[in-house]
Amino acid sequence: MNDTAQNPSGISRREFLVRAAKAATTIAVSGYAAHWIRNRDEHQPARAEEPGFSFPSFLVPGTEGRLSIITGPNRRRTLNAALATMGGMGTFIQPGDRVLLKVNAAFALPPSLSATSHPDLVSELVRLCLDAGAARVVVTDYPINDATACFHLTGIARAAEQAGAQVVIPREADFRPATLAGGRLIRNWPVLARPFDGITKLIGVAPVKDHNRSGASMALKNWYGLLGGRRNIFHQEIHEIICELAMMIRPTLVVLDGTETMMRNGPTGGSLSDLKPTHTMIVGTDPVAADAFGATLLGRKAADLPFITKAVVAGAGTANFELLNPIRISTNG
Repeated sequence: MNDTAQNPSGISRREFLVRAAKAATTIAVSGYAAHWIRNRDEHQPARAEEPGFSFPSFLVPGTEGRLSIITGPNRRRTLNAALATMGGMGTFIQPGDRVLLKVNAAFALPPSLSATSHPDLVSELVRLCLDAGAARVVVTDYPINDATACFHLTGIARAAEQAGAQVVIPREADFRPATLAGGRLIRNWPVLARPFDGITKLIGVAPVKDHNRSGASMALKNWYGLLGGRRNIFHQEIHEIICELAMMIRPTLVVLDGTETMMRNGPTGGSLSDLKPTHTMIVGTDPVAADAFGATLLGRKAADLPFITKAVVAGAGTANFELLNPIRISTNG
């Protein structure tokens, strides 16, 4: 019986051995190449990470640590009273400034549910900025739901435009990669950048509300709307990402609206029964302090919200708002 007959593949024993030898040689070479590449990569210096886009500090020098807490049911009145205690909007906005209002327009819900920034507050802020001499006011956010629907149903778009602002609905081209120095999560991550081109002042405008993941959504959580990409992956580290945003963004002012506080079922709510008339407006230059006081409207302490503790440790602000000697005033009607 010959070699071919013994081999069901139809090749001779000699040819079979030759092919096997070639295959073994190929495997050995491939293994060596993989080892060489791995060894080369381990010994080459790591490439420096590109810093990408970064937010400048928008804080006005000399206004650090200011906080005003005004009680009353009328948003326009409490806002104006708060700013008056700080010398008026002219303390923060100078002629020629280009201002961005970062609102919370995350959900396509009516303003009565207090899940988003109230249009009365937005329009008054736009008016005050323009009266102070601002050359331009931009209103933006990157909502969870359809952006156009959110800005329409919340009443924010109409209020802002009628007051003279430009509403920017984010597009994919508006995002640029950013890396927070010393950060763990914000590394080469897309952030809403293009609307900030030429901007000289930043005001955050957010409601006080319960949140099912972070415990509360207020001034610091509002910056989450500047993140692009698949930001839902940060939900498991929500306190850390809020802290990193607090490190990354230093606003001119934050306006924290506790006129109607969402006490439960946040962040969307859905019923007027979720709300409590707490009749408080918080305006300040330290978002951490603003949130620490805002927590009290929810019946909580700053220590109950880990993102506040983390932000303090990171040097983003103080949770002891009393150290700032906040000005407290009650308005009528």
